[in-house]
Amino acid sequence: MTRHFEHDSVISGAGRSASGRRLGRSPADLTVEAALAAIRDAGLTRDDIDGISTYPGGDAVPSHGYGGPPSYIVQDALRLRPTWFQGAAELPGQLGALVAAMTAVSAGLARHVLVYRTVTESSAQGTGGRRAVFDPDGDAVSMAGWLTPFGAPSAANWLALLAARHFHEFGTTREQLARIPLTCRRHAALNPHAIYRQPLSLEEYLDARMVSTPLCLYDCDVPIDGSVAFVISAAEYAPDTATPPVYIEAVGTAVGQRFSWDQQENLTAMAATGAAGHMWSRTTLTPADVDVAQLYDGFSILTLAWLEAMGFCEPGEGGAYIEGGSRIALNGELPLNTGGGQLSGGRLHGFGLIEEAVLQLRGAAGDRQVSGARVAAVGNGGGPIAGAMLLTSQRI
Repeated sequence: MTRHFEHDSVISGAGRSASGRRLGRSPADLTVEAALAAIRDAGLTRDDIDGISTYPGGDAVPSHGYGGPPSYIVQDALRLRPTWFQGAAELPGQLGALVAAMTAVSAGLARHVLVYRTVTESSAQGTGGRRAVFDPDGDAVSMAGWLTPFGAPSAANWLALLAARHFHEFGTTREQLARIPLTCRRHAALNPHAIYRQPLSLEEYLDARMVSTPLCLYDCDVPIDGSVAFVISAAEYAPDTATPPVYIEAVGTAVGQRFSWDQQENLTAMAATGAAGHMWSRTTLTPADVDVAQLYDGFSILTLAWLEAMGFCEPGEGGAYIEGGSRIALNGELPLNTGGGQLSGGRLHGFGLIEEAVLQLRGAAGDRQVSGARVAAVGNGGGPIAGAMLLTSQRI
């Protein structure tokens, strides 16, 4: 291909709502706050927005604070008149909402698309912990319906299988894996929006209670309430944005394996391999060009898998790559999850990682800014769900 649809649009605006534990605010309230912030950031008004995109959308999945408001609720709350809209879960991960918006702009269906992701999982759980959001009876025809009788009702259990296989096959250790949550905690200390900012030691990590062996408490992300929104605009608008636009160099949407959490051909790789490979096939840039990486950390083992899938190290070498933590520190060769990720910053279902990439490329990340950041790699999703994106501070 000589032309890529990604180059027809830019991220013109980014915004987020208040975020935290058990805020007790409605999903629509948080979404409106984030959306208005993103629209202002783009130098636009509500009248300029002619498209809406979200993941997962409407009643696509049981919510329990996970789904966020459907697009028609946001349309009504903001009094928008879109010429294009969508909300869907059967997409290449959370990034699918952004890819869909870019496609609509490229096709001429809209010029400025509002994309948002909202979660209120912390309030939904209340004081009952994560078990409070699971249906104990399950759905007999769903994957969870098959796995729950074996004591595996949650992604923590499914991904513990991936971690155990990685440990067995490649000799990865808990001390190596610990470097991801420890690094995220150090970076979170520099982020005023992060949930957990106090120091975390290796000893505390190793002594923490197990959630699903070999994953402990600190290997799991932190459920919060919050919303992140972006405006995807036609590329011609780039000179007129109120803040520096961020350019989309390439996206990756390929699945590459069976759509399954536990029956994939390569249990240690996931769909991230297909998405990352697809992304690199759509650009002349290489992993060596990346200045900062924002890789999904719903669980720490996912980040390790993304590092390998993106080609920052060879398959199976993720543990050795992050050992000691120096490579993935702010001053390392690949600063990783610079806002604290979801392990310490809080779970915004990957959209917080995209926001952090935007801030880094704008040079607006404050005390955690990576000097000279010009190329950012973003990976969202886990198991059979994955999407990848390469963002730049200027058109390549």
